[in-house]
Amino acid sequence: MATERIITLSNGTTSRSANSAVRGPAKKRTVFRWRVLRLLVVGLLCMATWPFLAWAAAQLLIVKSDLAAADAIVVLSGSSTYVERADWAARLFREGRAPLVILTDDKLISGWNGAEERNPYFYELAAKELQKRGVPAERIRVISAPARGTYNESLNVREYAASHNLKRLLIVTSAYHSRRALWSMRRASESSGIELGIDGPPPGWQTPSPMFWWLRKRGWHVVAGEYPKLAYYRLAH
Repeated sequence: MATERIITLSNGTTSRSANSAVRGPAKKRTVFRWRVLRLLVVGLLCMATWPFLAWAAAQLLIVKSDLAAADAIVVLSGSSTYVERADWAARLFREGRAPLVILTDDKLISGWNGAEERNPYFYELAAKELQKRGVPAERIRVISAPARGTYNESLNVREYAASHNLKRLLIVTSAYHSRRALWSMRRASESSGIELGIDGPPPGWQTPSPMFWWLRKRGWHVVAGEYPKLAYYRLAH
C-alpha cells in the first residue's frame, strides 16, 4: 500500500500526499506498458497490410501499350530473363504482329558452352531461343551498338530504326522493367516520329510473382530496385 504523509499548510490546514517514491515507479510501468502495446498494434497493422502494399508496388511497375501491327519487335537485353523475353517475342512474331525481331546487345557473356567451346553472348542465346520457337534466322536482326543501360539502349534502338526506316516498334521486355523501358523509349524517341508499343511476359517465370517477390532476394532487386532507377532516370534524362 502507498504510504501517506500529512502536510501542514501555512494557513493551518492539512493535506494528504501519496509517497512519490512509490507512485513514480508505478506510473513509469504503466507508461511502458502502453508504449509496448502501441508498438504491438503498429507491428500487427504493418504485417497485415504489407502483402497488399508489396503487391501494389510490383503492379505499378507493369505497363503495356498495345500496338496491333509493327515494323519490328525489339527485344531488350536481359541476361537473367532472356528466355522469357525471347519466348514472348516469338509468340508475337507467330501472331503476325511484325515481320522482324530485333535484339539489342548489352555485351554480356554467358557461361561456358562445351559444344561451342566458348562463352556465347546473351544476345546469341536469345537468337537461338527465338529460332527454337519458330522465328527464322533471316528474320532476326541485332543492334551491334553496346547497350549500356536502358536509356542508352533506347537511343541505340532509335538510331537503328531511323537508319532502317522503321516507324512502328513493339518493345518486349520483362514485366517489372516495362515502365522504365517505356519511359526511356518515349524520351529517347521524342520528335522522331516513331510509334511505340510495349508488351512482355507476365511475371512468375524468370521473375518473381507480384504477391511474393519480397520473399526472394532477387525480388528486392527487380522490384524494389526499380524505384530508385526510375527516379534517377527522370532526374538525369
